[in-house]
Amino acid sequence: RKTVKDRTEAHARTKGLFNITVTPFTSDGSFDFRALAENIERVISTGYDGLLIGGTYGEFPTMTADERVGLFRAAMDAAGDRVPVLLCTAHSDVRVARELTAQAGELGGLPMVTAPYVSEITEEQIETFFVEMATRSRTGIMVYNAPGIGITLSPGLIDRLADIDGVVALKQGDLNPTVVDQLASTVVGRIRVLAASDLVFLGPLAAGFDGLSSTNSCALPEIIHATYKAQTGGDPARAAELHRRWYPLRALARRYGQPQTTKAIMNLRGWTGGHVRAPLLDLNAERIAEVEKALASVAGGSDFSFGDLSA
Repeated sequence: RKTVKDRTEAHARTKGLFNITVTPFTSDGSFDFRALAENIERVISTGYDGLLIGGTYGEFPTMTADERVGLFRAAMDAAGDRVPVLLCTAHSDVRVARELTAQAGELGGLPMVTAPYVSEITEEQIETFFVEMATRSRTGIMVYNAPGIGITLSPGLIDRLADIDGVVALKQGDLNPTVVDQLASTVVGRIRVLAASDLVFLGPLAAGFDGLSSTNSCALPEIIHATYKAQTGGDPARAAELHRRWYPLRALARRYGQPQTTKAIMNLRGWTGGHVRAPLLDLNAERIAEVEKALASVAGGSDFSFGDLSA
């Protein structure tokens, strides 16, 4: 059975805490699919509600279209039917985005599509693009508002996109409080809305967003899961306390970049984060030592076990 069979099921299941799964590469740039499966198993067993495969922090721009499909298949095989899987199908070439979106839907994932990377594109052209993309996938699509690509979708445009047949969800990267307020009041309840960042997610959840996606959960699955559960379980004070606790690692992620910092933390914990692909660079020894010191301070000891979160 496919993970998600149609748009109705995609809408129903796209909620909660999603792990943005990093793509583990070997030192020569090859995929490490064994490590990918292990990392997926870890977050599912921790209680995560879904996965995001091949996103920006999954390093999709460094992959060929065929490699991306291979990554999709490996991740879907590892996840099975246990959790919904978002498959990033963004591309600067609309022809490739069409094909990847169709294939992602056929695999039982929910394709996640950004606006096309074209300078001086208008809102009308963006809306037309998403109308077409939504027809390509039997499971519908998730719109990814990703300011990092140089295009930020306005709340007014998102409001119109939410009316498109086949748009079932939004991953919202612009988490300005005013924008969060607008979307929580106009779009939440019509389509699923996930906060795109674990760096600042307590506010969007409190405002009514349906969940969030998290890259740092690859390295800190316990503390981010505990924070999410506290926030959604009626204990915002505990959530805020936990969120503040891992600030030293957030600060380093902002300074040195994701996913390379995330992979460094995973490797320090004895997991296989692996390497990044060029043009990204792995953290050097000095920066890894800095990350290791911060990790020990956050975990409360050098075993990095986070056992105190089990209560």
